[in-house]
Amino acid sequence: MARAYASIILKAPVQTVWNLIRDFNGLPRWAPAIARSKIEDGLESDVVGCVRSFYTHEGSHIRERLLMLDDANYTFSYNFEKPAFPVKNYVATLRLYPVTNTDHCFAEWTSSFDEAPGDEGKYEKIISQDVFAANWKSLASIIAKTKPALPANSPRWKAGQPNKVWTSRTIKAPAADVWAIMRDFAGMGAWHGDITKMHMLKRARSDKVSGIRDFYFGTGHLNEELLHLDDVQRSFSYRITKSELPWINYVSGPRLWPVTATNTTFGVWTGDWQASPQDDLNLMPNTESNVYQRAFAEIEKNFFTPKKPK
Repeated sequence: MARAYASIILKAPVQTVWNLIRDFNGLPRWAPAIARSKIEDGLESDVVGCVRSFYTHEGSHIRERLLMLDDANYTFSYNFEKPAFPVKNYVATLRLYPVTNTDHCFAEWTSSFDEAPGDEGKYEKIISQDVFAANWKSLASIIAKTKPALPANSPRWKAGQPNKVWTSRTIKAPAADVWAIMRDFAGMGAWHGDITKMHMLKRARSDKVSGIRDFYFGTGHLNEELLHLDDVQRSFSYRITKSELPWINYVSGPRLWPVTATNTTFGVWTGDWQASPQDDLNLMPNTESNVYQRAFAEIEKNFFTPKKPK
């Protein structure tokens, strides 16, 4: 099974970008290779199951079926009904995520498919670069030139924010390099300014799922248990098992994505817990700013920002 992938940071809010790409019949407006398109059978372009029939400027005819459309999570999927390339079992997905510290947008486009014997890697490269990356680059240029407005009455999360704290940021370094630092569950004490004396209890390895890290955050003493560690999706999660703060059932963790357009990283950090509404007035903004966003910022500053000569 081959996989094509391209991603980019677009300098517009996620709601604005979704408004541009949501139309399944709208490729001619932002995909430079597409000349014209129509939805078959008179259906609207947001009817799941509809088929778009379109032509490239070179005259190729392609048909694709909308398999999934999700306004709550800014994503849709489609397949080939009449392929653009000699591949089988093709399914592609576009998804957008907000970049919360800049109000920009992370956009990824991925597909999986089977290549014929002898074609291994050929169409994976073509689709990644000549289709996905080229179309994202075109959309970025359109956004830069037209500066499209934020749609009226468009909340960021139509179905409600997915986590009590959901925050994201770009890091100016390759995702593999950032992950090499972050996956060390006991390493945060070496680079986060408020965290000290961090170590694994019972001399456990820092990549041992179920291992517990012991540390101080300011004057507060905490224990956290590693719940999962995933080197494929570059993510981990943990739960607090000891803390003086007024929350229970705290579960949190980051995930990283590669930004292929710039060889940088998009990181999301989420957290959920139970606490009183009054306590959350302080817990939620402090956790977002002083833990999650600060962690991303300090990784970039301490490991990937050139030191200025004295």
